[in-house]
Amino acid sequence: MIPRYARPEAADLWSPQTRYRIWFEIEAHAADAMAELGVIPKAAAEAIWAGGKDAIWDADRIDEIERTTRHDVLAFLTHVAEVVGPEARFLHQGLTSSDVLDTCLAVQLSRAADMLIEDVDLLMAAIKRRAIEHKYTPTVGRSHGIHAEPTTFGLKLAGHYAEFQRAKERLAMARFEVATCAISGSVGTFANVDPRVEAHVAEKLGLAVEPVSSQVIPRDRHAAFFAALAVTASSIERLAIEIRHLQRTEVLEAEEPFEVGQKGSSSMPHKRNPILTENLTGLARLVRSAVVPALENVALWHERDISHSSVERGIAPDATVHLDFALRRAASLMERLVVYPDNMLKNLDRLGGLVHSQRVMLGLTQKNISREDAYAAVQGNAMKVWRGEGRFLELLKADPVVSKAMTDAELEALFDLGYHFKHVDTIFARVFGEGA
Repeated sequence: MIPRYARPEAADLWSPQTRYRIWFEIEAHAADAMAELGVIPKAAAEAIWAGGKDAIWDADRIDEIERTTRHDVLAFLTHVAEVVGPEARFLHQGLTSSDVLDTCLAVQLSRAADMLIEDVDLLMAAIKRRAIEHKYTPTVGRSHGIHAEPTTFGLKLAGHYAEFQRAKERLAMARFEVATCAISGSVGTFANVDPRVEAHVAEKLGLAVEPVSSQVIPRDRHAAFFAALAVTASSIERLAIEIRHLQRTEVLEAEEPFEVGQKGSSSMPHKRNPILTENLTGLARLVRSAVVPALENVALWHERDISHSSVERGIAPDATVHLDFALRRAASLMERLVVYPDNMLKNLDRLGGLVHSQRVMLGLTQKNISREDAYAAVQGNAMKVWRGEGRFLELLKADPVVSKAMTDAELEALFDLGYHFKHVDTIFARVFGEGA
């Protein structure tokens, strides 16, 4: 992971000390269960906890041992014996390395999911506040990047809020799916470890029991997890791109905050660039890059291989830490987003009233004019506006087909901006609940 885009709280989850702490807890909880079953002495389980519960594991020493053993879990167990003493020989009875590694990864991903769900809540709270603030702030809706019909800035934000609500639900489901414990031994048969040991460890770590492991936890669970992260990242990018477009000089309907002392360019002192949202776009790409490797990890050889291991050592910390950073940055950005309602109104009228073309066309059809003729009349005058030959309402009033069907007052009524916002309350109630 890149420290520049890593909050300490998120990065710490993937530190060697955290990993070794979880490894020890897995082994020690398993020892407790084995002691209850009479597999190892109870005094040994107690000594293991006494010697290791407050230990600071020496990562350098473990690395030194691993250079000889070429095996990370065995290197760790050797170091535990150095710290705990002779009773450490009762650790790892009937377990295999994947029991420790996969269960640890489940704990880490579960904790990461909890952090990400909290992040999404922060972002949603910021979006909701700004959506309510701009519930009736008129702006132009765009399709294909071209002016379409009026909407409100609040409605734009409400759509993003609803999307992140779905992201939160996906993350919760991904957490549920990935939070399983496997303590089943070689090739997953429980031949040398009682299933009750697995149940005990799972309960202590807040995990579910993996129904059937092949020595490893099935990687379809992890693929679904990283896919949920990727969709969340894409939702961040959609929000970021909206702001980037709105910040363009010729649009300037909203922009990122520009702090005192901030500089936008090394060469052009006037620049105020959308660096935060550009950064969010890049981070979204990084998070999404974990999906294909995670999918390819699903198909392992027979009961297990370790082709997935090197992949997960990279994508698990990178994807979770980068998404955590992106969500927090997006929440802060939305809290401080600068909005320009006057520019929104100015842009809304930039095409001289063309945003009301559909309503005029529908109005003509109510006057016994065919849809085809109504479309032709409206479009003909609209094209004149595109060419700079006048404003839409005045051209319609002068059109013989239109003026014969409608009075000037009837035409003017069709240009009422408020007409487009009559169901804003309904939409807000759907998204935020009644009274929003």
